[in-house]
Parts: sequence; structure tokens; C-alpha cells
Amino acid sequence: MRRASALPKPPAGQALPQTHVWLTLRTLFPYLWSYRLRVLAAMACLIGAKIANVSVPLIFKEMIDGLSGSQQLLALPILLLVLYGALRFSTSLFTELREILFARVTQRAVRQVSLEVFRHLHALSLRFHLERQTGGVSRDIERGSRSISSLISYTLYSILPTLVEIGLVLGILFVKYDVGFVVITVISLIVYIVFTVKVSNWRIDIRRAVNENDSAANTRAIDSLLNYETVKYFNNEAWEARRYDEQLIKWEEAATRSQTTLAFLNLGQAAIIALGVTAMMWRAASGVVAGEMTIGDLVLVNAFLIQLYIPLNFLGIVYREIRQALTDIERMFNLLKENREIADAPDARELPNSPLQINFETVDFAYDPDRQILKNLSFAIPPGKTVAVVGHSGAGKSTLARLLYRFYDVTGGAIRINGHDLRALKQSSLRAAIGIVPQDTVLFNDSIFYNINYGRPEASREEVFAAARAAQLHEFIESLPQKYETRVGERGLKLSGGEKQRVAIARALLKNPPILIFDEATSALDSATERAIQTQLEQVAVGHTTLIIAHRLSTVMNADEILVMSEGHIIERGSHAALLAASATYARMWTFQQQEEHEHPARHG
Repeated sequence: MRRASALPKPPAGQALPQTHVWLTLRTLFPYLWSYRLRVLAAMACLIGAKIANVSVPLIFKEMIDGLSGSQQLLALPILLLVLYGALRFSTSLFTELREILFARVTQRAVRQVSLEVFRHLHALSLRFHLERQTGGVSRDIERGSRSISSLISYTLYSILPTLVEIGLVLGILFVKYDVGFVVITVISLIVYIVFTVKVSNWRIDIRRAVNENDSAANTRAIDSLLNYETVKYFNNEAWEARRYDEQLIKWEEAATRSQTTLAFLNLGQAAIIALGVTAMMWRAASGVVAGEMTIGDLVLVNAFLIQLYIPLNFLGIVYREIRQALTDIERMFNLLKENREIADAPDARELPNSPLQINFETVDFAYDPDRQILKNLSFAIPPGKTVAVVGHSGAGKSTLARLLYRFYDVTGGAIRINGHDLRALKQSSLRAAIGIVPQDTVLFNDSIFYNINYGRPEASREEVFAAARAAQLHEFIESLPQKYETRVGERGLKLSGGEKQRVAIARALLKNPPILIFDEATSALDSATERAIQTQLEQVAVGHTTLIIAHRLSTVMNADEILVMSEGHIIERGSHAALLAASATYARMWTFQQQEEHEHPARHG
């Protein structure tokens, strides 16, 4: 239950941190301004469209006044009709031109931000990914990317056009009629905007609660589905459904409150607009009755009101969506602010292409300050030699591989390759020089070929086949109906443990790096397959600097040196024969495993 409590699940309406609007916009702006010519051209089209749109009621007024006069001239209405049609078309023309010009800007900004976040997430430390849950992070990226497009769309296609149109209408009303029309319009707009902003800001916490609970529910669902087998093993489908529903109930409460407060907002906006329209039409009708305005003027004022009413009616919705988009974008940008615990030094260098020696020099390491894993650890792996590390579970063996890959930095001492501290090397160069067969092999939900080829994507098909043969995998693959194009399923679950491990071995063999790490590389294999692959791995290790992490001692007999670890220390070291002769921990482990294999051969065959 502790794990469930770590999920984000605020109750509906809980006050959440304020959205940093200007900071978010300032972060987004450079992505758009790199296309400044397109942006400026789109702005010009926007203004052109609104000028044409506002001109239509003016032409319509002249047509009505011309037709209702005592001397009706046929030529005037025809010219006005032509101009009326041209302006109508111009509105659509400029609007579509704006769309065409800005489409590339919007999509490129979405692409660049999404790619930057994706790269940054891959650059973060293993600690970040172990502490965060994939479902919540993926939902943040998905909503943030979509919201960039929404924000640009609403701003460019709703807010700015409405502001331009309001400015033009107010200017015409002020020039052509008395200031009373302007005052009524301005008061209506101010009351409408203040009411919309106040209520929308009040609702933003509710919307945030909806999103937080949505992300939490999605995280639980994905986590449960990724562990489908475990759920089935323990018959916990009902338990998982109940946990998922607990989060959905919180989401339902927040979403219901969001919907009811939306109805209140819509009613208030409608009332303000209705009062403003009534006041304007009353003043216009009074002007016509008094002979101060024509029928055309009445129609013009009414047309202007309708043109303002429609975008204003959507302005509240747009404002809410913009605030929501800003909230979602902020969450995504917050991922970019996550500290890169492991970063290249400014003067980081490439790893040399010479034979490589690894030195662990008085290394201390702790995942948490109160739990020391490695203590004053020192050993060396000479170029082209094989060093094996054995010991009971929890001794810190697999931590060596994580430190060598620099998933974490040591908390004391140093790890060096050819004398260079890992922290002084470029991570890409370091990791390109290491190949690993991990204890827990996780495969991509793709073909077997793709998963082997992942070791070196530029490799030819023949090289992939050769790596599969070396891993004793080729004949098995050829026996499958779809051969190398067989899909392995989520995390490789369609393959057995041994098959997955052989894919991992083939992938490492294909990469063919100068440093090899075998972390329990044959733990999921039966004895016959293990012996075949063990021979192959020993041949592959020739000329490579190799670290073997093992539990089965039979897999490390031929190592140049064997280190026995216990509680983060090296308690014995030497060759297989020397350690047996010492009759200490290693010898006892060897005797125990030999007896176990004798007594339970089925476990190993």
C-alpha cells in the first residue's frame, strides 16, 4: 500500500501550485520565433482578414441605405454587391493563408519540444527512472505536446483575431457614432473579461485536480498491465481493479465538479452578453426613432454586435483552454528542468581506441546515504583479461556494472579506464565501448531481428545471423513460422527466459565492444545450453576486457581472477584452483553448489 500512496491524487479543488504563465510562454517563445518571417506574415494575414470582415457590415449598411432612399440608383447597389462579395472572399482567403503560413511553425514547435523532452528523459539518471512511473510521465508528454498546438491555435485563431476585431469595431463606432456606443461596448467587454478570468482562475485548481487524478489513474493502469503475469500469478485481478477504481472515483469527483462549475460560468457569460446587446440595440433604435440614425446604421450596429458576440461567446472557452494548455505545457517543461544527475563534464574526452584496462580504486557507493553498498573496493581488470565477481545476493555485484556504465557516480574513490576517471569521459564514448548481457533481459515489443540488431543498428543481416548462431539461437529462430520477423511481445514475454537471454547474448556479440560485462548471463539457461554458450562466451571474451558477474561458480572457473564479495567488500581473490586450495568461502560455495547439482540434477538439466 505504500506504493499506492506515492501516486499523485489530490482531491477535487485542492489548491495546487500556481501556473507560471509568463515563464512558460517565455520558454516556448524561442521555438516559434525561429520562424519569425512566417509568424509576421501570418500576423499580416490575420489583420487583413479582420479588416475585410469588419468592412462587410459597412458595405451592407450602404446597400440598405441606397436601396431605401427616395432615388434608388441601380449602379450603386451592383458595385456594392461586387465589393461585398469580394470582402467576404477576402476574409476566407486571408484566414486560409494564415493557416498555411503557420501550419509549419506549429508542427515544428511541437516536434522540437517533444524531441527535446525525449532526449532529456534519456539523459536523466537511472535513479530518476526508477523513482518515477512511466505512465504518468508519458501522459505528461502527450498532453504537453498536444497543448502546444492548442495554445498556438487558440492564441492565433481566436484571441488575437478577436482583439483586432474589437479594436476595429470600437474605432468605427467612435468615429461614426456618439461615444455612448463605445462606452456600452467597453463596459460589456470589461465585465465579461473580468468575470471570465475570475471564474476560470477559480476553476483552474479543479481542472488541475482532474489532470492529476487522470495521470494517477493512467499510471496505475499501465503499471498493472505491464505486470500482467504477476497479477495473474497471485489472482489479483479484482484487487487491481479496486485500486484502479479508487483513483477513478477521485477523478470522477473532480471531473463532475469541473463540469458543474463550467455551467455556472457559461450562464454568467450569457447574461453579460445579453445585457450588453440589449443596451446597444436600445440606443440604436432610439437613434433611428429620433432621426439621428438610418435603418442602415441600425443594421450596422446589429451586425457589429453579432460579429463581436460570436467570438466573445467562445472567448471564455478559449481562455479556459489556454490556461489548461499552459498548465499541461508547464508540466512537460518541468521534465526539462529535472536535474541531470549524471552529466558530461565541459572538457569530457573520448575514450581512446587502445586496449582498455579498468581500475576500481577504493570505491565507495550508496544508493541512499543510510545504505552503503560498496565499501573501499579496489581491483583491476587488465586489457584482454577476464575477472569474475561472485558472492551471495545483495553483495553488490550488479552494482559494479551500473557504476561502470556510469548510471550512477561513485560516492567515494574512482573508477578509471586506462587511467581516465569515468567522470572525465563522454558518456556516449564510454557506453559505446561496453557490451552487456544483463541478468534481467527486457526486449522491445518488435521482431527478434530488431532486438538483436539493436546491438549495432548499422550491422548487415548476415552479421545479425552470425551473432544469433554464436548465441546458439539461429536454429530456434529458423524453426519459427515468421523466423527473424517473429514479434517477441511486450518486454519479450512471448519468449522463454532462456530464449530472451540468448537474444541478449546475440545483441552483445553483435555490438562487439572492447569491454564485455556478463551479469548472470546464463542464469536462465539449462545446463546443456549453458555449456554450449559458455564455451562461445569464453571464445568471444578472448582479447576483450571482461567482467563476469555470476552466482553459478561453474561459469567462472576459467576466469583469470575471481573476486569473492560479501557486504560490499572483497573477502577473497585468486584463480579457481587457488581459491579451492584456500578452503575458505569460495571453496564452501563450490562444494555446496556441486552437491546441489548432484542431488537435484533436474534443476540444471
